[in-house]
Amino acid sequence: MVEYDVIIIGAGSVGVPTALATVKDGLKTLVIDSLPSVAQADNKHAIGGIRSTHSHIGKSLLCQRSIEIFSSWEEKYGDDIWWTQGGYTFLAFSEEDEKLLKDTVKLQKSYGLNIDFVDAEKIKELVPGINDEGLMGGTYSPEDGNASPLLALHSIFRNSEELEAEYRFNEKVTGILTKEDNVIGIKTTKGKYKTKYVINTAGAQAKEIGKMVGLDVPVEPDSHEAGITEPVKNFFTTMVVDIRPCIDSKFGNSKNYYFYQNKEGKILFCLTPDPNMVGTDRRETSSFLPQISKRMIQLLPRLRNIKVRRTWRGLYPMTPDGNPIIGKVDEIDGYINAVGMCGQGFMLGPGLGELLSRILTEKLNSKDHEIIDTLSYERDFGIEEELK
Repeated sequence: MVEYDVIIIGAGSVGVPTALATVKDGLKTLVIDSLPSVAQADNKHAIGGIRSTHSHIGKSLLCQRSIEIFSSWEEKYGDDIWWTQGGYTFLAFSEEDEKLLKDTVKLQKSYGLNIDFVDAEKIKELVPGINDEGLMGGTYSPEDGNASPLLALHSIFRNSEELEAEYRFNEKVTGILTKEDNVIGIKTTKGKYKTKYVINTAGAQAKEIGKMVGLDVPVEPDSHEAGITEPVKNFFTTMVVDIRPCIDSKFGNSKNYYFYQNKEGKILFCLTPDPNMVGTDRRETSSFLPQISKRMIQLLPRLRNIKVRRTWRGLYPMTPDGNPIIGKVDEIDGYINAVGMCGQGFMLGPGLGELLSRILTEKLNSKDHEIIDTLSYERDFGIEEELK
């Protein structure tokens, strides 16, 4: 059997950046994916938002590093991944939401983040033409941004290959080989490979991979729908997040929704359904476009005449508390979780990949330990993150 320092299961938003980080650190790396090429699962369904303004310290630290990587990518590697530092804007239309956002800002500032609660006039500058009826203000974090998930992942993939990371596509992992509770390799539909470390970055299939070493990984996918419009002249740069719930007896209820205008002038949008659509069905629904178009036009009437080009549906691998599961486990030496990204794998991926490589090379720092402690497999899953 061919032997590797680490085998990564899944060539998506987390697996590919992890491969780049591990080969840069001198580790012989193999990535295995059952699909035909890189980023063919749910990375290609992401709309590309990247923010560090989380209320969970571990996610915030990882995304701060991701933003550093994304923002310097073109300068360092020469590939335009459509990085735009347009910021994020969460809107408040009630006293309850205003209090929630202001409390969250205090916490985020304690993490060193550049974010403020701004008044309605500032929001109207950020989002020209917004319907300001009842608008009380919102948060604005100018250092957050967006990029193209496909352009970014393919660039990361090419650079990792140049450093001799190996990829095997159309190959499904069927088992993780162990001896006396130690990982010794994996078997697939095409062969066996030796390794001391296996990293589970399998997204919606994370639970299935965990079962191969006897772990019950609490990751259950649900689905969200998204869409994109024709290009129009750019008139705003921030990601707009409306956290109000909506009762719609005709097309179905929904929670928050969010949208931004990308580098080409196309508007990308996504909505959180209520109740959640649990399972692995990626077929679009007929209700999504009426749901979200009604809400977006009410908020920003100038969108009403822009044509929608297409919609799609992707999976969010969810954990009970809405936060990822990262790190080693007590039960099996050599198995590492990087699962349950809850729809935020693209923004977490680059920073997380570097952390995972530091776990393997035993170069963890104090911040790394804090991240791992708060996102471990053994943690209490009872407290959900606000605004996850």
